[in-house]
Amino acid sequence: MNTLLVGAQWGDEGKGKIVDVLTEKHDVVFRSQGGNNAGHTVWIGPKKYVLHLVPSGILRPGCICLIGHGTVVDPLSLVEEIKGLHKQGIKTKGRLFISDRAHVVMPYHRVLDKGREAAAKGKKIGTTGRGIGPTYNDKASRVGVRIGDLLNKQKFTVSVKERVQEVNKLAKQNGWETVKAEQVLKDYLSAGKFLSGYITDTAVKVNELVAKRKKIMFEGAQGTLLDIDCGTYPYVTSSNTTSAGLCTGSGLAPNRVGKVVGALKAYTSRVGEGPFPTESQDIADMLHALGREFGATTGRARRCGWLDGVLIRYAAIINGIDEFAITNLDGLDTLKTLKIAVAYRLGNKTLTAPPAAIEDLYACKPVYKTFKGWQSDTTKIRSFRKLPRNAQIYLQAVEKIAGAKIKIVSVGPKREQTFSV
Repeated sequence: MNTLLVGAQWGDEGKGKIVDVLTEKHDVVFRSQGGNNAGHTVWIGPKKYVLHLVPSGILRPGCICLIGHGTVVDPLSLVEEIKGLHKQGIKTKGRLFISDRAHVVMPYHRVLDKGREAAAKGKKIGTTGRGIGPTYNDKASRVGVRIGDLLNKQKFTVSVKERVQEVNKLAKQNGWETVKAEQVLKDYLSAGKFLSGYITDTAVKVNELVAKRKKIMFEGAQGTLLDIDCGTYPYVTSSNTTSAGLCTGSGLAPNRVGKVVGALKAYTSRVGEGPFPTESQDIADMLHALGREFGATTGRARRCGWLDGVLIRYAAIINGIDEFAITNLDGLDTLKTLKIAVAYRLGNKTLTAPPAAIEDLYACKPVYKTFKGWQSDTTKIRSFRKLPRNAQIYLQAVEKIAGAKIKIVSVGPKREQTFSV
């Protein structure tokens, strides 16, 4: 059965680890949206792997990995990521394929990203500054450059010079740094040469693999609440992070997806600006003191809070989530009491779904249900029935609130600290 994994919160739910676990039963892992603004961390024994664009399935010998046309790719970053994998003894040739239709993140996109964010002052989005948004903007404006263009020197040169001239004019007007077209051409054509053996039509490739009855695992980046349409707009990413978005970004029809798995933490976290109804500085301080909740891509400390049942129920509905994989349960091991938001209060109204208007979401007050903590170490537990009784009660409450069963539980960063329910 093909499986689609989405983040049920604001990203950083531990999807990389869940993909690594699920890939044991899959032949192919497909990344079909986002860019290197996302990071997946996977521990295998004592080794830590941090991946930004290459699918986590690359860590499973023999697994085929695809980067689809819905992604945006920084070729220089991708080349370094591939070389880093090679140094760690991981082979990519014949296993990793990149869509010729995926759009290219250029240096001038980073200039635009950082410049616009700096100029936003009190209205910052909290982007990574990696140029992801401006790349998707160029894609929608039909002035973007695609990966396949790296293999056509003449076409690529004309496109880059035209766009560099336009962006440099804007940069000079705003006092931002400018880009040298010749250096861009030199660096990117060199990267294109390195990547040439990886570039193909991944939409055709994935459908050929399905026809051969290969099992496909779709690896979502970011999370549902960062979706450009369904998320906490405007504090969102620039791609569709829901299950439907993963289909459009891959070229595989929705009726070919067998099951949707939602990844969520046992609490809530987010990076960057925007509303966060269940945010708790006490929870953030506790987790940061444990060395947890720092971004894999940026290193930024994440904002943290209680589990938000309103948001994960919403995520379950719009993604069609069949089952959940819950991570970081052990992060709550020391707490005497726990809370889950089961609704919001907005003025004299009770809401069971997040409002679309951002000012309303800022004004929402969570309605909590309180649970007793288990105050014992769960990191060595390998089955649901051996979890402390209060931990079982907590997980069962999450299932009831979210409307889908929890099938995977993670109690630590390592591969073996994960078990099925």
